[in-house]
Amino acid sequence: MSARTARRSRLFAAASVALVATLSLTACQNGDGSKDAGPARTSSPSADGKPAASGTAGGGSQQDTQTGSTGKSTTGGRHTDKGTSSGTNSGSTTGKGSTSSGGRTDDPHAPANRARCDASRIKVTAQVVSRPLNTMILTATNTGSKLCDLFYAPVVRFEGAQSVPPSMKDTQPQAVVSLKPGESGYAAVKLSSPTGTPDPGYTATSLSIGFYDMDHRNLDGFAPTALPAKGVYIDGSIRVSFWQSSLDDVSSL
Repeated sequence: MSARTARRSRLFAAASVALVATLSLTACQNGDGSKDAGPARTSSPSADGKPAASGTAGGGSQQDTQTGSTGKSTTGGRHTDKGTSSGTNSGSTTGKGSTSSGGRTDDPHAPANRARCDASRIKVTAQVVSRPLNTMILTATNTGSKLCDLFYAPVVRFEGAQSVPPSMKDTQPQAVVSLKPGESGYAAVKLSSPTGTPDPGYTATSLSIGFYDMDHRNLDGFAPTALPAKGVYIDGSIRVSFWQSSLDDVSSL
C-alpha cells in the first residue's frame, strides 16, 4: 500500500467516527433543540391486578374518576351501580301499625281509623230469652266503616220510663269492647224480678238505646230497637249489664 492510499484510509475512518457521533447526538435531541420526553408513563396497577387507565402523554388530566360515597363511578362516561342506595329516605313505612305514604295507615286501631260507637253507626236488636228468666239480650252491631268502642253499659230508654235503669257494676269487663266493622257486642237487661215485687210494673212496647263516651257522658242520638209485638214486662228491679264482647258472657249473667 502506498503512503497516499494509507492516508486516505485514515481520513475515511475518522470521517466515519465523526458521522456516527453526530447521528447519536441528533437522536438525543428533538428538532427544536429540546430533549424528547420519551415514552408516555403508565399508571401503577390497580388493586385487582388490572392496570388503571393511563393519562395522556405529556401529563394530561386523568379521565377515570370516582364519585365518592354514592358508589357510582365513571370510566370515560357515567355508569350507575344499581345496588347503590340513593341516600334519601321517603319517611314512609309499611306493615301493620306503621304509617304508609301520605300519612295513612292500615292499622284499624290507629286513631285515624277509629270512630265513636253511637246511634249513627250502631244497629241494636233485642231478644227476650227463656234463660236467664225475665232477661232480654241486646245485640249492638257496628254498621260503620271504622272500628269503634262500646263504653260502659247501654243507655236503655223504655217508653214511659221516668229514668234509665242502673247498670250492674259487677259485670264490668276487664277491657273496653271494641268493634271492627260488622262485629257485635252484647248486653243483658234484667227486666223484672223472677220472684215478683210489690211494684206492679208495666208492659213497655217501644225501646231505644243510647251510648256513652269514654268519660261516661251520653252521646247524642238513640238507636230505635224493636220489641216483641206484645211488648215486655218491666218493674222497678230492672238492671242493665255492661257491654260484653261475647254472647256467652251475657247469657251466664
